[in-house]
Amino acid sequence: MTTTLGTASAGPGEIDTGRLEVGETRDGSPFGLPVAVVNGAKPGKTLYMQAASDGDELNGVGVVQRVVPRLDPAELSGTILIVGIVNYHAFQVAEHRNPIDDTKMNRAYPGNEGGTSTERIAAATFEAASRADLILDLHQGSTSRMLDEVRVRCGKRHRLHDQCLELAKAFGCGYVLDQKGPDGQLARAAPDEGIPTVDPELGGAVGWDEESIRKGVTGVFNVLRYYNFLEEGEPLETQTRAKGFEQYGAPAGGLVTRTKALGDRVRPGETLFEVTTPFGEPKAEVTADSEGILWRARRLPQVATGEYVCSVGTDIDEY
Repeated sequence: MTTTLGTASAGPGEIDTGRLEVGETRDGSPFGLPVAVVNGAKPGKTLYMQAASDGDELNGVGVVQRVVPRLDPAELSGTILIVGIVNYHAFQVAEHRNPIDDTKMNRAYPGNEGGTSTERIAAATFEAASRADLILDLHQGSTSRMLDEVRVRCGKRHRLHDQCLELAKAFGCGYVLDQKGPDGQLARAAPDEGIPTVDPELGGAVGWDEESIRKGVTGVFNVLRYYNFLEEGEPLETQTRAKGFEQYGAPAGGLVTRTKALGDRVRPGETLFEVTTPFGEPKAEVTADSEGILWRARRLPQVATGEYVCSVGTDIDEY
């Protein structure tokens, strides 16, 4: 059976690319999101995958760029639907939020087809995602430095929590943040429709990072093998899971020196970072409140009072 997404249309054993029209620009010209349909030669599940929901999070675009040329529909069971760039306007200007309405895309799901620019894009992509059995929403830690990890955002009491956790484990970045996310996230809205969904958060970079992209590509193919889109892969590997997340800001302005590297274990009372003057004079020292793992850190060394510096994943276990 032929499968379509926007202007992309592919019969069994075929692949096609096109555009999903979602509105008009300020000069009245129509614009569309780049989409792809990979229709396997054999029947099976449907995977939906999207990238650049936040316009400056480009590692997911790098994953899509590398995954699609490696897909052979003749060897595939099932269908893959892909939106390569979701936040069209933000992507054009390399910004996080949609500049048309100053809104963060991943707080707008399931969207509104008659709403703001962001809500209309969210509605169009949510409609496409709702056709799937599984969803991968590719993100990164914005421009901060962050571990490569996968986020389960539906909450531990959700009926699909275990299935989302299984999908995160199948992706296999090594680290999982299992914490309920804000309203409006795709990974919150889609499980309510019965679709296991996760956010692979592929590091953090200005531009993109080849190592994080490589892990993302591996993760996509891990999912394709585990869920039988491709021939069965290796058994699931144990993941390090954080069920809490603590953020630390600067108690004083100045220059930050971190004493821990990403992925390092931290204990309560251990120093996370120090703040000094431009001449190296000590101003403040910040210690960890809980045991955990240094998960994310500010990229630039200069901070104002109260500005974000780093995050620690807490309540750690292995699953």
